[in-house]
Amino acid sequence: MARTLTLDFLKTETASAAALGAAALAALIVANSPLAGDYFTWLKSVHVLQIGPLRMEETISEWIKEGLMAVFFLVVGLEIKYEILRGELSDPRKLATPVLAALGGMVGPALVYLVVAGSLGGPHAGWPVPLATDIAFALAVFGLVGKGLPSSLRVFLLTLAIVDDLGAIALIAVLFSSGVALMPLLGVAVLLVAGAIWGRTMRVPAPFWVLGFALVWWLTVEAGLSTSLTAVAFAAIVPIAPRSEDGQSPLKEAMHDLHPYVAWLVLPLFAFAKAGVSFAGLSLDQAFAPLVLGIALGLFVGKQIGVFGAAWLASALKIGARPSGATWRQVYGVSLLCGVGFTMSLFIGTLAFPGAVDSPEQIEVKLGVLGGSLLSAIAAALVFATAKNDAGNAE
Repeated sequence: MARTLTLDFLKTETASAAALGAAALAALIVANSPLAGDYFTWLKSVHVLQIGPLRMEETISEWIKEGLMAVFFLVVGLEIKYEILRGELSDPRKLATPVLAALGGMVGPALVYLVVAGSLGGPHAGWPVPLATDIAFALAVFGLVGKGLPSSLRVFLLTLAIVDDLGAIALIAVLFSSGVALMPLLGVAVLLVAGAIWGRTMRVPAPFWVLGFALVWWLTVEAGLSTSLTAVAFAAIVPIAPRSEDGQSPLKEAMHDLHPYVAWLVLPLFAFAKAGVSFAGLSLDQAFAPLVLGIALGLFVGKQIGVFGAAWLASALKIGARPSGATWRQVYGVSLLCGVGFTMSLFIGTLAFPGAVDSPEQIEVKLGVLGGSLLSAIAAALVFATAKNDAGNAE
């Protein structure tokens, strides 16, 4: 069952990455066309949501970041819970290498960013931006150029990316949740505890899960927390055990229902809103600004050093093992692929440098993420192309 769900996940994410790429390309085209003014005005336009006494007023950009992306993090949380309890993360013997590689893949980019940006006088606040791997784009590239490679590499990449997502979510919670209002936070805690107890003792109809998530989301915004944190916390209370009356797992049902919306609507819309950078008036100094270079090199250099170095060390110390049937050169290709940080990196960039979507910092974040991700994808494709015939049965 775990294998089936994993393969379905790989298939959906790989296919939808084409929509994600098309949305990012469309954003770049529109941002550099006569429609650029309308595009940025639309992102900064304010829209009000009012349901009874509840009223929220945010820009389109903020609605996408804090609203729609909360659904994305809910699905990520559901995936993490499933993999820990039923999937690849449920076997401790399979965990050591990808977990250590994921940790190395977070430390490496942070150090590279701090060294590069620090030596050039760039802002220290950007170090979390290159830490995350974009699972959709990474799997898409692997699907395109990884045919003929050991299937263990796909599992290694997926497991690493899941742990990486969990680490990124923890960082978001620690670094970007400030000025918390206690009463709404207490309301979030009460709803989560009540939902967990209710879900374990009886069947909860789907509309109540939807209403509960909406209330938790609203209280999270009122509390001043990042909605990504409570979205993952809400995923943790969704029951994974099949219901006795119909044999369906609420968690798997939620993943099945939400995944297409996230893959084909939420992520492409986020890419369209965040990838648009205007090159009009862009100077060479800004294109190679410390923030741009720090993020790009953090993704391209830091990720490959951190992931590959930690994986090799785990194997050398007999803590973990190289993916079965794979060579170290093929593992290095996966390490390069982890430098594709598009969606999560852009999201963290909006938190690290809050402001207008066309502010100088946001432009530099986008340039760094796009540059580092593109370099990583091209380099990984070249390594995979030359490593397909390697014999990986000898340690």
